Amino acid sequence: MNSVSRLFGNHRAIDNLSFRLASGEIVGLLGHNGAGKTTTVRMLAGLLKPDAGQIEVMGINPQVDGVAVRRQLGVSTETPAVDDRLTGQQGLELFGAMHGVDADELPRRVHDLLEKFGLLDAAHRKVGGYSKGMRQRLALARAILHDPKLLLLDEPTSGLDPVAAREVLEQLQAWRGEGRSIVLCTHDLRHAQSVCDRVIVLEHGRLVAEGSPRELAASLGGRVRVHVQVPQADAETARMVLTRQAGWQDVKEPGPAPALGDVRITGHVEQQAAISDAIAALVGVSVKVHAVEQDAPTLEDVYFALHGDSGHAESDHAESEHPESEQPAPESDEPAQDEVPA
Repeated sequence: MNSVSRLFGNHRAIDNLSFRLASGEIVGLLGHNGAGKTTTVRMLAGLLKPDAGQIEVMGINPQVDGVAVRRQLGVSTETPAVDDRLTGQQGLELFGAMHGVDADELPRRVHDLLEKFGLLDAAHRKVGGYSKGMRQRLALARAILHDPKLLLLDEPTSGLDPVAAREVLEQLQAWRGEGRSIVLCTHDLRHAQSVCDRVIVLEHGRLVAEGSPRELAASLGGRVRVHVQVPQADAETARMVLTRQAGWQDVKEPGPAPALGDVRITGHVEQQAAISDAIAALVGVSVKVHAVEQDAPTLEDVYFALHGDSGHAESDHAESEHPESEQPAPESDEPAQDEVPA
């Protein structure tokens, strides 16, 4: 994308956005609801035309030949559009045939993907009886079935238990190792930090931060997260002391701690002296400090430093209200697949 803008009426959904995606790279697209993620990926897929700027996907202009681009895309959305009337195996076979997967190769590929995503035992059950997690895994299998070079994935771990979510993240890394490019739209900042080579943070259609998770975390300077563990009986006193303590920011309500009967209060500091001063202040009011731990800055810290805690209620609905008539439907010869992710 090069200096791309997109308007819906008087609303500027994308404002002079530029970025590149390399082969074998996972890029996280982050931002609040209405930040421009949906519009960005729809333009990448050729489903929306930019009002200004240029877009090229794998050497093809998606506005000139959207079908050619979309045939090389694998798409999975947070709420997959799957046919409840078909079995899991039938759905994959139909999709593969529509995408031109070799008829001799298709049965083996479907079997392997059903096995990889833990759906082999449910292969002959109708999708209407699948759980949300099973539907999510089926959508991922479908996204990769036709061997695409570029994957657009929206919340691919949504609805999955921790073990299944970890397996999906490992699969994303494996696909990256195969040279595939992945755009990952997610609100799970821990997942983005663990698998993304680079993240792009959008706000009101503008790029406000870009870089590797480590680079962005380092941009916060000396700001670190600090956990103070105290007895449950001292929780409220400790929270009040830390909230009023010089150099402490974003002090949270007491949360669970590893030790039985203790709670943990979390805040942020920029100077190490603020930690020792806080401990002295707690001891001075007879609060027993059982432990103090520090965390290095994370992508979550970066995100909230950029957006703050005030929310974006005014723009949360911005993208969802655009009339469907402004979103051109894919050409009729294109195989049905999920809508492009938000």
